[in-house]
Amino acid sequence: MCHVIVTCRSMLWTLLSIVAAFGELIAFMSTDWLVGYPRTPDTVFDPHGTTAAGEAYRPTLGLYGRCTKLPHIQRGIHCGPYAFEFTDIASGFWQATSIFLAAGILLLCAVAFISVFTMCFQSIMKKSIFNVCGLLQGIAGLFLILGLMLYPAGWGSDKVQLYCGPDAAPYRAGLCSMGWAFYTAMGGTMLTFICAVFSAQAEIATSSDKVQEEIEEGKSLICLL
Repeated sequence: MCHVIVTCRSMLWTLLSIVAAFGELIAFMSTDWLVGYPRTPDTVFDPHGTTAAGEAYRPTLGLYGRCTKLPHIQRGIHCGPYAFEFTDIASGFWQATSIFLAAGILLLCAVAFISVFTMCFQSIMKKSIFNVCGLLQGIAGLFLILGLMLYPAGWGSDKVQLYCGPDAAPYRAGLCSMGWAFYTAMGGTMLTFICAVFSAQAEIATSSDKVQEEIEEGKSLICLL
């Protein structure tokens, strides 16, 4: 008989697991990892010799995409990938970052998918599904940390210097500032480790004496605080 077990701790763990996976995925796909220095692409010289600059903007650069104004486009900022193949990514460090982040995100998405079904299934091959997912989240967190540690090492690439100036170097962003995607990835990594630790609490909540009493009473839907 399938018992649907819902507790506050297990539902909170499920929600946080989904948020962590979604946040990391959005950050990975974003172009807002680095925000370049302000520039005015449409500078015009008037008859008196002074410059009338167009509207200033700050281009952004992601792991494989960028947002910038193109000379032949009069309005708006064009966003899209600059790397159409894996080898086109700005540097070897960013390629390694992409691999580690992708591996971590894949694990997080798998855990987020499994977590939805933990209300009905609390074990897999006689192992607690919460403990298995917590282990996977810990491994994913390590992959994410490795990726984020390698990411600044790629700031010395030619691509980054186009956006951040010639002073850009490994672990020195030059004229650039960090975009929201980088901070989102850091927050998602911290949340991943929190979920890995909190999975033990979800396991305790769904295997408590109160839950066993409800099962012995023949209830199929068990909701506990």
